[in-house]
Amino acid sequence: MKVDRMQASRFELKYIVDDDTALAIRDFVRSFLDLDENGVGQPDYAYPVHSIYLDSIMMKTYQDTINGNKNRYKLRIRFYDDKPESPVFFELKRRMNNCIMKQRGTVKRHAVQRLMDGFVPGPDDLFSKDAKHLVAVQNFVRLVQQIGAKPQVHVAYRREAYVPHNDNSARLTLDREIRTERHPAYTFSTKMAKPLYVWGKAVVVELKFTNRFPEWFGEMVRVFDLRQCGAAKYADGVALMDGTTPKHRNMPRLTTRIGWGRAPAMD
Repeated sequence: MKVDRMQASRFELKYIVDDDTALAIRDFVRSFLDLDENGVGQPDYAYPVHSIYLDSIMMKTYQDTINGNKNRYKLRIRFYDDKPESPVFFELKRRMNNCIMKQRGTVKRHAVQRLMDGFVPGPDDLFSKDAKHLVAVQNFVRLVQQIGAKPQVHVAYRREAYVPHNDNSARLTLDREIRTERHPAYTFSTKMAKPLYVWGKAVVVELKFTNRFPEWFGEMVRVFDLRQCGAAKYADGVALMDGTTPKHRNMPRLTTRIGWGRAPAMD
């Protein structure tokens, strides 16, 4: 049976590294975590992730992020392919101080516009009969209507993920080719017209853990001299499209490494 890997409540730490460091981190983390099943059989161990972010006309959730508001949320509809029969996921991601809380409901593609128009979810609108999916969709739609949110931005990347063998206590992801473009419609195509690459060829490393900080991760931070930073894909993408650089986009100097040792810095 497929294990539910979603971490409903968690802490997140983010780092931006060059690809050589990311490859060395891959070798390191395999001693502690397993490759996520979605990456099994993929030539680069990664799978595509696409999200349509919703925001108000005044860009409330974006403004909350760049202003560093401690209690904020994001509204996104996530999908993984172009198949009409595949679900999309209404995701509500909240930050309460340093804790991240996430709700996620599976929705049939034909029902998206109907639900966004305020209709009550019916049995033919959702993929799962689990009550938590219905609650997640209801909360998502409520906030959409509360702030008048509309589709704003398409964010896409390739994700290489590692997870514990039989629980969801920790998850490490390596996100590459992070790109963004304006997308003012409820359409779910993996094709992008003229995307901008938010961090170029750099890789965003994220550790997500539910309780105790893993000791092995502290060792990994020390070995690779990682420096925690902000890496908000939606907010940084919007800033890039607007021609601005928010304070949390300041990236640590990227270095090329051989194995687990340090090599000369890149220009």
